[in-house]
Amino acid sequence: MKVTIIGTGYVGLVTGACLAEIGNDVFCLDINPIKIDILNNGGLPIHEPGLQEMIARNTKVGRLQFSTDIQASVAHGEVQFIAVGTPPDAVGSADLRYVIDAARNIGRYATNYKVVVDKSTVPVGTADCVRRVIAEELKTRHVDIEFSVISNPEFLKEGAAVDDFMRPDRIVLGSDEDIPGQRAKATMQRLYAPFNRNHERTLYMDVRSAEFTKYAANAMLATRISFMNELANLADRIGADIEHVRQGIGSDQRIGYHFLYAGCGYGGSCFPKDVQALIRTASHHGLPLRILEAVATVNNLQKEILITKIVDRFCQDLSHHTFALWGLAFKPNTEDMREAPSRRVISELIARGARVKVYDPVSMEEARRVISLDFADSPDAYARIEFCLSQNDALVGADALVIVTEWKAFRSPDFERVKSELKLPLIFDGRNLYDPTLMYKLGIEYHAVGRACNTSRKA
Repeated sequence: MKVTIIGTGYVGLVTGACLAEIGNDVFCLDINPIKIDILNNGGLPIHEPGLQEMIARNTKVGRLQFSTDIQASVAHGEVQFIAVGTPPDAVGSADLRYVIDAARNIGRYATNYKVVVDKSTVPVGTADCVRRVIAEELKTRHVDIEFSVISNPEFLKEGAAVDDFMRPDRIVLGSDEDIPGQRAKATMQRLYAPFNRNHERTLYMDVRSAEFTKYAANAMLATRISFMNELANLADRIGADIEHVRQGIGSDQRIGYHFLYAGCGYGGSCFPKDVQALIRTASHHGLPLRILEAVATVNNLQKEILITKIVDRFCQDLSHHTFALWGLAFKPNTEDMREAPSRRVISELIARGARVKVYDPVSMEEARRVISLDFADSPDAYARIEFCLSQNDALVGADALVIVTEWKAFRSPDFERVKSELKLPLIFDGRNLYDPTLMYKLGIEYHAVGRACNTSRKA
């Protein structure tokens, strides 16, 4: 099948590469010529395990191409995926300008039937808007061309997006159309047939329910995280171990183990944005979502938990202290720094006068760019941040180690080296990577999240 992907971000690149991998002829469009040049020269503007090899393989055999040519992109695919960004606007709602631009271009250049697929995360009602914009453009051209609009939300985890696409839990397709909708449904069934060979994974529903499903899924996952973080904070107060609690409740099949890990808050491009967008949608309809408002508030406060522990251990004035910080990206296996808890931790440490030595296995370049913008008005403060070549380099001369992202490389370090390089054998662990009892036996003072039942030994 001939498929066009509009937008070469995480969703667009993964969707395009995976559809090419199963034999489709895929045209990826982006209006940013720098990104297209990178892709056409064998590079990758994002970090996603397995994606670069898949793109190279399919580009080589001619099943995948990248271009800035809008008219050619519309002409190419019967199926037109809109996979552009929907960043939050000034009040927290999803900004649909790029979605509308994509729809307008389809209406402006289409010469035959198109199935237009909303793949971007968009609020309820967006399909109606896309349909209206395309119809307006066709009317302006005085042409009568059939088209269908489908909602097909993505459920990809950064760091595991390729596997998520190739082995989906479910494929959600939403449509309200009658006769054209049947044609669109048949087209999408054919496109996704290779993913349904083992068993049928496709869920068919009305378009608004499909749009709502994406936000509801992310909101539920964010809620589980904030719920566990609140319980972890209480566990610190009452002397319980949140890891034991997690195992105790996770063994209940109605609850399960996923997304029950306590830590220093969630970040990324999805959870913060989508929770806020859903809150705004509900507010617009006069129905406040009290639970989700609390979820967002808890997460915002949780990003301060490591700072609170550091200040309690030292003092508010950290001007005579240096901290090693492991992990900058908002989660492992990505370079994404959007809403990353590390940015809050660094900002708060620097605001209290500290020096910070940082390291991340993948995100160093992106982190340097983003953090420099965070401190654009404070060059002297930014000068107190050192970007290190390795996790061990970050330890040298630091008073304590702060762990913010749970990269595998941090799970089993040489603890004797950690102790020898640090001025104090002291770890603040925002991801609960280590066994507190082991840390005690090794002579390491260990501060985790919700694990106060294990004795910390101050050096």
